[in-house]
Amino acid sequence: MYKFGMVGLMATLLAWMPISDPAHGWDSEGEGLAAAQQEWNWQGRVERGDAIEVIGVNGEINAERASGSEVVVEALLEGKKSDPKSVKMEVVEHDGGVTICAVYPTPEGEQPNECLPGGKGRTSIKKNDVSVEFTVRVPAGVNLIGRTVNGEVRALGIEGDVEVHTVNGDVDISASGLAEGTTVNGSITASMGRADWSGKLGFTTVNGSVTLELPADLSCDVSVSTVNGQIASDFALVVEGRFSPRSLKGTIGDGGRGLIIKTVNGSVQIRRA
Repeated sequence: MYKFGMVGLMATLLAWMPISDPAHGWDSEGEGLAAAQQEWNWQGRVERGDAIEVIGVNGEINAERASGSEVVVEALLEGKKSDPKSVKMEVVEHDGGVTICAVYPTPEGEQPNECLPGGKGRTSIKKNDVSVEFTVRVPAGVNLIGRTVNGEVRALGIEGDVEVHTVNGDVDISASGLAEGTTVNGSITASMGRADWSGKLGFTTVNGSVTLELPADLSCDVSVSTVNGQIASDFALVVEGRFSPRSLKGTIGDGGRGLIIKTVNGSVQIRRA
C-alpha cells in the first residue's frame, strides 16, 4: 500500500520504568506475587511518506496524531503470572521506516522469536501472560501500520495512510490518507480522506460488521459479501450479474481500482463522506 523511502532517526529513547509497588509485583528473584507493570518509551523521527509499524500479540494498539514532528511510542507491559521484563521491546530501522515489536521469550525447542518489518517476524508466547498495550503518536505525513492478535486497534485522526490488523478485537480508523483493516472477531469502522489507491484495498472480518466512509469522488470495482447480514451503499452501484442482498460485484463511478469487503456474521455499509 505504501511507497517507502529512507528513514532518518534523530532521537531514540529506550527506558524501562517500573511503576508497580515491589511489594505487590515481582520480587528480586523474579517470583510473581501479583500483577506487575513496566513502562517502555521510544521517541524518534520517521521521514514523511515512511511508516511507523507497531507489532504486538496480547494488547490493544491506540494511535493518534502527534502534536510535534517526532513519533512517540509508549508501551505498558503487564503480567500476572509472567514477569513483564521477560518481554523485550525491539526497534528495527529499515528503508520503509521503523518497526517496533514486543518480542516474547522463545519457548524451548522452537525457532527464535524475532522482530522483522512487514509482519514477517516470529512470535510464540506459550505460558507467558504478559500483555503489551501500545499508545502511538504519529506526526502528519507519517504512515501507520499496526498489528496485534488479541486486542482492539484504534487509529484516529491520522494524517497519513493507515494499515491495521488484529484477530480478536474491533478496528477503528480515521485517516486523511488511505486505510485498510482486517480482524476476525470484531467490527471494522473506517474513514479515509483519499480514494486514489492502486491495486486493491481490503476490509475483512468474520464476526462483525464493516462500515466504511469514503470520499465522494470514489471510483472502484467493488466486491462485497456477507452471510448473515445486509449490504447498504450511499454510492450508486452498477451491479455485474445477478443482484443479491448478501453478495455483489459492481462498479462505483468509473471503476478501476479494487475494493474488497467481506464478513460472515455482520452487515456492510458504504457511506459517502
